[in-house]
Amino acid sequence: MFSPMRARLLLVLLFVAVLVPFGFPLRDVAVSLPEQDGPDYSLYEISPELPRVADGSMVLSHAGFALLYDDAYRQARWVAYELTRDETSGRFKRTDRFMPDPLASQGTASDADYLRSGYDRGHLAPAADMGWSEVAIAESFYYSNISPQTPGFNRGIWKRLEERVRDWAIEYDAVYVVTGPVLTPGAPVIGPDRVAVPAYFFKVLLDFRGQSVKGIGFILPNASSSLPLTHFAVPIDSVERVTGIDFFPWFSPEQEQLAEGAVCLPCWSW
Repeated sequence: MFSPMRARLLLVLLFVAVLVPFGFPLRDVAVSLPEQDGPDYSLYEISPELPRVADGSMVLSHAGFALLYDDAYRQARWVAYELTRDETSGRFKRTDRFMPDPLASQGTASDADYLRSGYDRGHLAPAADMGWSEVAIAESFYYSNISPQTPGFNRGIWKRLEERVRDWAIEYDAVYVVTGPVLTPGAPVIGPDRVAVPAYFFKVLLDFRGQSVKGIGFILPNASSSLPLTHFAVPIDSVERVTGIDFFPWFSPEQEQLAEGAVCLPCWSW
């Protein structure tokens, strides 16, 4: 017997399989997880890049990424996607047209929040990772995928990390990416919508196509830095402790210890 979530997801997949080949576009969807006794692992069979999602949470699913939106902070808690070698080709160029996310029922930030704030509109899932699709790159400019970032951070070390992730997607054929702000109570805010300004950002990566699964995490202050990326590399377990997010909940205990318990810097090309 299928669970309610699995049945809903299978209906979405059936819609894709039947209609997309005939030229019907795949629309964005918001999936609300039903209340149940325990986690529904069928969700992670279909989208293994997703962190653990609490019952009743609303996951906003777009063409190139999914996210968990937090209305209190006016930004996503995390954005997750798979990035493949082919998807790094960058066929489509960035639009620079920032806009509210139509799936966020309580609204998102707007242009007015960032006007003269001193902060960049920093992407979580970068536009350059979405250049494989005209729809995906346009949706990467939804404000649900944007956080306030200092200019030196957004245009500096954060950009360097995004470029390194694309290099790894090419080298390892594909990687799972989960990224977002570290959201804490009492953070400073900007704009009429009171968008929280994170002090830190994180990124978690999983190489799952090699002979052995390997993972790496990063926690970076929202500030300029000339330090090497390796300075900010940490085990995924450390990111989980700081953010409260459970990454890759489908791991067996052995896989979790191997991929999340420590970081092997020589295992990744720099």
